[in-house]
Amino acid sequence: MSAVMINLWYVVAAALFIFGLKQLGSPATAVRGNVLSSLAMVIAIAVTLLNKEILTFELILVAALIGAVIGAIAAQKVEMTSMPEMVALFNGSGGIASLMVGWAALYNMGNTTFTDVTILLSIVIGGMTFSGSILAWGKLSEVMTSAAVVFGAQRIVNAGILVGLVVCSVLFCLNPSVDSPYLYAVIALSLLFGVMAVLPIGGADMPVVISLLNSYSGLAACAAGFAINNNILIVAGSMVGAAGIILTNIMCKAMNRSLGHVLFSGFGAVKQATKVEGEVKPIVAEDAFLILEAAQSVSFVPGYGMAVAQAQHVVRELGELLEKNGAEVTYAIHPVAGRMPGHMNVLLAEANVPYDQLVEMEDINPRIDNVDVAVVIGANDVVNPSARNDENSPIYGMPIINVDQARTVFVLKRSMGSGFSGVDNPLFFGDNTRMLFGDAKQSIAAVVAEFKG
Repeated sequence: MSAVMINLWYVVAAALFIFGLKQLGSPATAVRGNVLSSLAMVIAIAVTLLNKEILTFELILVAALIGAVIGAIAAQKVEMTSMPEMVALFNGSGGIASLMVGWAALYNMGNTTFTDVTILLSIVIGGMTFSGSILAWGKLSEVMTSAAVVFGAQRIVNAGILVGLVVCSVLFCLNPSVDSPYLYAVIALSLLFGVMAVLPIGGADMPVVISLLNSYSGLAACAAGFAINNNILIVAGSMVGAAGIILTNIMCKAMNRSLGHVLFSGFGAVKQATKVEGEVKPIVAEDAFLILEAAQSVSFVPGYGMAVAQAQHVVRELGELLEKNGAEVTYAIHPVAGRMPGHMNVLLAEANVPYDQLVEMEDINPRIDNVDVAVVIGANDVVNPSARNDENSPIYGMPIINVDQARTVFVLKRSMGSGFSGVDNPLFFGDNTRMLFGDAKQSIAAVVAEFKG
């Protein structure tokens, strides 16, 4: 295939990527957007394989088959609760792929200084993304502590690593070679810097980390595209990088924190929330049913606990029964609920909850005091009044869904344990709060049985 035809097909793929990304912005068109984006990737890969510069198809086919098998198994086996960890691994895979592409590009003859710089960028950003994503996976899967890990002189150590990375990068660019010791130093320092960058981040900041690492993977791919002079890789990488930065900004605004504060402060490392004391008021499914039966408006507030219990389907069933009973039903969604951006939207979409019933935090808060019953399912940090009232709390200033202002609040939890951030929640002791202890799926199912019985 000629270079002109290759670039024409790349333009088609780029257009499909753009239209696909645009349609991913709405739940109603997200499936179509995903199909368009997938088609664009198929075209990009197929056209690239028709390039006359491809030296061997055997290894490419073997690698493609291995990747297809791994992807198919993962798609079938991964549970919704493990989606954040899977996204982290995807980001890491993109990072290491960009690093390898940049490294391989060093073997090309006649690289310009610009090409050498882009090769270096793909290696550095790819290495940081890979190691940072692996560490994020460890925190999300709780293979290691999910809390921020800080130590004395941490910023000095990080600054030293960064300076060393810059120095080795400059020395490498002065004499680029696959045998250069500075190349291996750059790779090692970029991997180390990725670990050190994510280590002091934890708790409620993890959705920000996921979106930021997603942006890094796109930027690394973009740099790799320049390194091998591949236009579609440049376009796709730029789109992912830009989308990730925009999403990161949205996440930071949703937490009322700057990106610098997220990256360098260490969540909860300095502030300690005021100890919460009080008496909880438990409730059983039968009593919860009586209150819900009389309610004219009910708002479900999902959190990570709903994902753990896989309760989204039975929650949707209860919502339908409440509607048939004459109640107005909504699902209040906080931008950082769960452990990755859009986590709750994905869960509810899987359960076929109507899109028009999903209400953003900014829209539900002005009318929350008119909600008869707010049902909090496994959420903690995004409904914690300490964010408004306790200046000593690590989440102070973070916008929350003000469920404590509803007429009645049901909180579904297994125990009185704190959320992912480790911050106690005074909501649990509120005068209008009733605790429905147990597995969320079983608790909601018991209420559903009361409606049907």
